[in-house]
Amino acid sequence: MEELKSLNRRTFLKNLAALGASASLASLPFESFGSSKEVRLTILHTNDVHSRIEPFPMDGSRFQGLGGVARRSTLIKKIRSEEANVLLFDAGDMFQGTPYFNVFDGKVELELMSKLGYDAGTFGNHEFDNGLNGLLKHFDKANFPFVTSNYNFKGTVLEGKTKDYLVFNKQGVKIGVFAVGVNLEGLVDSRSYAGMTISDPIEVANRMTPFLKKELKCDLVICLSHIGYSYDTDQVSDLVLAKNSRYIDLIIGGHTHTFLDKPTEVKNLDNEITLVNQTGRSGVNLGRADFILDKQKGTKKAIAHQYVIDSSLDKKVIV
Repeated sequence: MEELKSLNRRTFLKNLAALGASASLASLPFESFGSSKEVRLTILHTNDVHSRIEPFPMDGSRFQGLGGVARRSTLIKKIRSEEANVLLFDAGDMFQGTPYFNVFDGKVELELMSKLGYDAGTFGNHEFDNGLNGLLKHFDKANFPFVTSNYNFKGTVLEGKTKDYLVFNKQGVKIGVFAVGVNLEGLVDSRSYAGMTISDPIEVANRMTPFLKKELKCDLVICLSHIGYSYDTDQVSDLVLAKNSRYIDLIIGGHTHTFLDKPTEVKNLDNEITLVNQTGRSGVNLGRADFILDKQKGTKKAIAHQYVIDSSLDKKVIV
């Protein structure tokens, strides 16, 4: 299970201190900074949790004993106690996969994500398994926003209930977030998303990113994506999106259940680096990317880390 291994805390901090060897991203405009000190942003993320509330049973399967919302909560609280500027995102398919969804229709997932303090999420294809009305049924249980930039719900029961984009401000640094979802045709019963319109992710990205970067003056741009990491066909993927867009610093991906030891670096249309990351599935990993913005030099650097959610977290006290 080599892809599930993570760095220990000591190694991670050592790597974090040696950022000179890590990925150096696009330069930031000097006017963004003034005379402030260096700022570190910690981005935590999940994808394709698929209603995995409890750890996998000890049954000899690939992921036996891994995952669990209580353990993830423990880890997230620990990181928040150590870092000043933390954001937590989910890239979709939080629903479907265990009896928790079949019995409670998403209520449990949304309530627990709210307790964990997610800052935003987006939709995967399985969010539509019970139709738009099914998605709306417990939508009020989420005390965090859902952002989707290429799904248009005008004229449906979800009209006005999602965001096209979000902007967060951490210690004077602006973080713009938008999201793209997979084409639902062939994945979901057409009756389950009747009335929605779905736009091309690349076209949407190339409309949203200049707006976030140039007009709203965001220092960091993040895309929550549920289109998939890569394909052997011409289907649009995260790697294709990164290559054919501008200004995206980090794509937090989902849909293909891809386990990455570290983010993939992709050169965008401006020959700058976009990081593409994904944590696999079922909540067995928690993704982390730290961006260090040097306000004097006008640069930003990043280092990434995957945590395995295992029994070692059972020893911690959950407050």
